[in-house]
Formats: sequence, structure tokens, C-alpha cells
Amino acid sequence: MEKMIKVISVAGARPNFIKITPLLFEFARRASHFDHMLVHAGQHYDETMSRDFFEVLNLPEPQINLRVGPASHVVQTANIMIRFEKVCFDKRPDWVIVVGDVNSTMACTLVACKMGIRVVHVEAGLRSFDRTMPEEINRIVTDALADLLFTPSPDADENLRREGVNEERVQLLSSVIFGIV
Repeated sequence: MEKMIKVISVAGARPNFIKITPLLFEFARRASHFDHMLVHAGQHYDETMSRDFFEVLNLPEPQINLRVGPASHVVQTANIMIRFEKVCFDKRPDWVIVVGDVNSTMACTLVACKMGIRVVHVEAGLRSFDRTMPEEINRIVTDALADLLFTPSPDADENLRREGVNEERVQLLSSVIFGIV
């Protein structure tokens, strides 16, 4: 019998749920191969808006909500890391999937890497080239640490190439064959 791959997908803010929706449906379709869990970091959280958002996108409710809420970038990142570490200790995933460039993207990547858990970054390689933007710092750190980088466009591939990222880690998202074994 084939071992199921344990995967935790993390979304921290509403745009992340839009980005991760196709993966959630694919994991559901392949439930016999994946033990998948959705974690909501709760960075931008409003109970009514969140419920409406999940209904409109027809998304499953997250199995875990870290309920981090608003705070400074540093406090929010620290709280996400502390709470996500407990999830990883409890669930012991083989992979963590992060999307976008919000604080939870970087925070969960750091936790997973320090725990020896492989990381996939969806929407990797995007750059503003403005390091005064917190999101740019999140992108750079996440891409430096993630094991697989799924890029949305050829220019994102080129950004990673210029940064010296090993080509084997980079996959154009539209060409990815679902199967992260």
C-alpha cells in the first residue's frame, strides 16, 4: 500500500485563498493519495467576511485557524511562527504549501524549514525590487528557503535565475504536473 503524503496548505489573507483554491480542489480529488489540511493564519480576519468568502468560493472550512489577527509585521510574524510550530509538531506534514507574499507565507516557511519539512511556494519569483515593501522581504526569504518554487510567469522564472536559484527547484505553475513526491 502506498504511503499517503501529508500536506498542510497555509493561507494567511483573503487573496491567498483565491490563489490556493485550485490546489484545494485537486487535493480533494486525490484524497486517496494525500492527507491534506488547510490552515488559515487569520492575518486579516473578520468572521462575517471570512464566512461569506468561503461560501462564494465554495471552499472547505480550514481545519485550523491560527487567529493571529492584526499586529505589527514583527509581532504578527512571531505569533504565526509560534502557533504554526505547534501545528507542525502535532500533524507532522511531509510538505507545507505557502502562497503569495504575506507574513504567514514567510513565517510558515521559516518554521517548516527549521523543522525539516519540505516547502512549496506557489507564486514564487515575483519581485518589485523595492526592499522597503514588507511583501518583498517575504518573497525573497520564502524563495530562498522553499524546496520547490512554482512560478506564475516566465519573468518570475527569470528573476529566480538571476538570483542563482537552482533550476531544479523552479517550475512554471501552468506546466506543473500535480505530484510532489
